[in-house]
Amino acid sequence: MQLLNFIKSQTNLPSKSIENTIQLLNEDCTIPFISRYRKERTGNLDEVQIGDIVKFKTQFEELEKRKVTILKALEEQEVLTEELKSKIEATTNITTLEDIYLPYKKKRKTKAETARKNGLEPLAKMIMSQRVNDLEYTASEYVNNEVESIEDALEGARFIIAEWINERTDIRNNIRYQLEKFASITTKVVKAKKEDEKAQKYSGYFEWSESLNRCPSHRFLAILRAEKEGFIRVKVEIDNERALEKMEASIINSNNDCAFQIKLVIQDAYKRLLFPALSNEILNSSKERADEEAIKVFAKNLQQLLLGAPLGEKTILAIDPGFRSGCKVVCLNAQGGLEYNETIYPHAPQNDAIGAMKKINSLVDAYKIEAIAIGNGTASRETEQLIRKMRFSKDVEVFVVSEAGASIYSASKIARDEFPNYDVTVRGSVSIGRRLADPLAELVKIDAKSIGVGQYQHDVDQTKLKTSLDTVVESCVNSIGVNINTASVSLLSYVSGIGPKLAENIVNYRDENGAFTSRNEIKKVARLGNKAYEQGAGFLRIKNAKNPLDDSAVHPESYPIIAKMAKDEKCSISDLIGNKVVLQKIELQKYCTGTIGLPTLKDIISELEKPGLDPRKKAKVFTFNQNIRTINDLHEGQLLPGIVNNITNFGCFVDIGIKESGLVHVSNLSDKFVSDVSSIVTLHQQVIVKVLEVDVARKRIQLSMNYK
Repeated sequence: MQLLNFIKSQTNLPSKSIENTIQLLNEDCTIPFISRYRKERTGNLDEVQIGDIVKFKTQFEELEKRKVTILKALEEQEVLTEELKSKIEATTNITTLEDIYLPYKKKRKTKAETARKNGLEPLAKMIMSQRVNDLEYTASEYVNNEVESIEDALEGARFIIAEWINERTDIRNNIRYQLEKFASITTKVVKAKKEDEKAQKYSGYFEWSESLNRCPSHRFLAILRAEKEGFIRVKVEIDNERALEKMEASIINSNNDCAFQIKLVIQDAYKRLLFPALSNEILNSSKERADEEAIKVFAKNLQQLLLGAPLGEKTILAIDPGFRSGCKVVCLNAQGGLEYNETIYPHAPQNDAIGAMKKINSLVDAYKIEAIAIGNGTASRETEQLIRKMRFSKDVEVFVVSEAGASIYSASKIARDEFPNYDVTVRGSVSIGRRLADPLAELVKIDAKSIGVGQYQHDVDQTKLKTSLDTVVESCVNSIGVNINTASVSLLSYVSGIGPKLAENIVNYRDENGAFTSRNEIKKVARLGNKAYEQGAGFLRIKNAKNPLDDSAVHPESYPIIAKMAKDEKCSISDLIGNKVVLQKIELQKYCTGTIGLPTLKDIISELEKPGLDPRKKAKVFTFNQNIRTINDLHEGQLLPGIVNNITNFGCFVDIGIKESGLVHVSNLSDKFVSDVSSIVTLHQQVIVKVLEVDVARKRIQLSMNYK
């Protein structure tokens, strides 16, 4: 099986695991389902390993598809031999495949093609043989109406030879090797735009040169962006003399006039054909690697954000702060439903702080508010200070919540469908409050690129970015599980096997028939067949169900085993749940079957010990330094509380309560060498940072976490 061997060569995973995983994928099983409920078949592969199998399976299928296209083209040209066919079929690399096809590829009109039509190919072959003693005489025989002189004949022959050299795989691979090992990336500023204000953020790359294979992904992407915006020109360079010498050594084996002609050809082929194509190729492959790195960082950040600490089912008063337009206030019930909305004007120019405080106090009492969420945008600090001055009749926790992407959500179809009778300002405030209650449930409604937890998201391959981020969202949603009776269409659509249409059908069924009372009832949803039920049931939770297992990660297919365990222990299933002493005594080997083994049984016991437990931490109250309002309040040496709001390969950005976030460079994260920023900090982590440098003019703040 070619596919199996290909994936094994890329992953080193066991053959049986790969084979069974491929079979499950071909049966339309999802990654979360396979990794959670088919461990015996996969050999206990995790989501990352299964994701790798999916990636290389797709890669192999694309390669095979390209082979079919090429073989068909060669057959039509009547040049396909058994040897060539075998060579193509054995290829496992797209670059090698394209190199094999290059000599047969239909070309636009070229100088070489014109020379062939003029009958100069035999002369080119004689020159390449390097055995012609009197080249001038030989070339004179090809002078005719189309070829007016000996020099024209030699030039035409050189064009043909240049094409042959360009198509030689060994030469292309040698130049590739030199590009991969020794290439440098060099930039030059476009003088006409040097003083452009927008260009200043790229000033570090105006005259820049470094080894291409050592250029970190973030810098490479920044350089490409600067080039795209027209501020610099980018070149790839290697030692051209060395490259030419190696080409000559592999082609020239004589010292006659033919050798002189071939030397001219080599210089032409290198400058006109080989180097432009292969330097673009290395730039493209470097871009792919940089994209991959950036997407990995983005995906890791998104995962941390989605799995951020939820406050849980609490009554929340949410505020979207503002000055002139006022602060939009909403009250949400414990399920996130909108109970009330109003606008208050505590800040300039109205300055009705007293009236605003009275209104908030009355709302806190009227709606039994347990927590207040304040958006971190304009007027956030002023609003937070106002709220913290207030004294409520009971304890009310105050949180500052990221607004990133809230405006995208509030103007979206999802928001309009949820709140058709309210404007974007109310929807934005609701989103802020719901993010505090459950970040995952709310953030899945927003395009991940709009949440602002990565860099260069508009510069990387958009298809790969979307695929990666969708995989992260799906993984997060299924790792937590979804309450089917409260989840939105957006959240349900990420459940394994469900998708947008079935998610709509679930919500429609819920609206028409009331809350689901059992997992079995899910089968009544329109067009939700056995396959979708198998894939999704284990990730859908039903609170207060008749069967307590319906509110757990135990898949319904395993219910009979648990019933047998309870019977053997002479207790009910309810008595078994949470009873760690009894559960730890169960001999799991007794319950192994042909399809269910120890990995699944161990998962079942772990789930029964703490059924439906949310693995996320609970949200913690945080307060910025109240004396810091703007960048002008900062000075070197200050120690400030902050929240990590973005992570990159070169460090992390920390929100210290002002408009500008500060950068903790990777070298200032720890007193030890740090290769992975995410090993030191996580998104939304609360930290204490030291101010190292403040550049007010450029609005840049350098921070350190290594100050002890």
